[in-house]
Amino acid sequence: MLVEIWSDVVCPWCYIGKRRFEAALAEFEPRDEVEVRWRSLELDPAAPTDGGRDLVTHLGTKYRVGVDEAEAMIARITDAAAGEGLEYRLDRARPTGTFDAHRLLHHAAEHQRQDALQERLLAAYCRDGRHLGDHETLVELAAGVGLDVAAARSVLAGDAYGAEVRADEADGQRLGLTGVPFFVVDRRMAAAGAHPAANLLELLERAWSEREPAA
Repeated sequence: MLVEIWSDVVCPWCYIGKRRFEAALAEFEPRDEVEVRWRSLELDPAAPTDGGRDLVTHLGTKYRVGVDEAEAMIARITDAAAGEGLEYRLDRARPTGTFDAHRLLHHAAEHQRQDALQERLLAAYCRDGRHLGDHETLVELAAGVGLDVAAARSVLAGDAYGAEVRADEADGQRLGLTGVPFFVVDRRMAAAGAHPAANLLELLERAWSEREPAA
């Protein structure tokens, strides 16, 4: 059974959704029959990659709210993350364009390191305040999950996997993507948002039962 997850690496709810999905998968008996693929979705394709913004300013501009309301949004997300065992330091977060990070994730998929890199990128943004628009930062994070440094640097220096990123985004739109994380099972069932683990487990079980031949 194929589970595809559309996500962005600068999306705090996507990291929460990843943990909740992992909890659901751990409870799913035929978990060894599940293949997980991460799909690309840029929340802000026009975002600059200079790393010069902070999250409070970014949220205030995006949602047209004041500093107090933006900080309250961050506090709610941080509390939700803590409930999943995640330590967020979004005061350090550096919003940025993520096209190159997504290209590198496609490269990682070819070397069976996609999930590991997805985890590392999300932690780097949500916890560590790393700048994911910076190529050297991305190379360092890729090396940390076992990817070849020279190959990662070569990917980022060119336009490799750019078409794959765009294809993911177009697929998501065709499938009715309205937000991330967006979970799609066997291209037949979907759930948008960081649903509780129990809901995601129900999605997996329903999809599995419906793919089995009738008795």
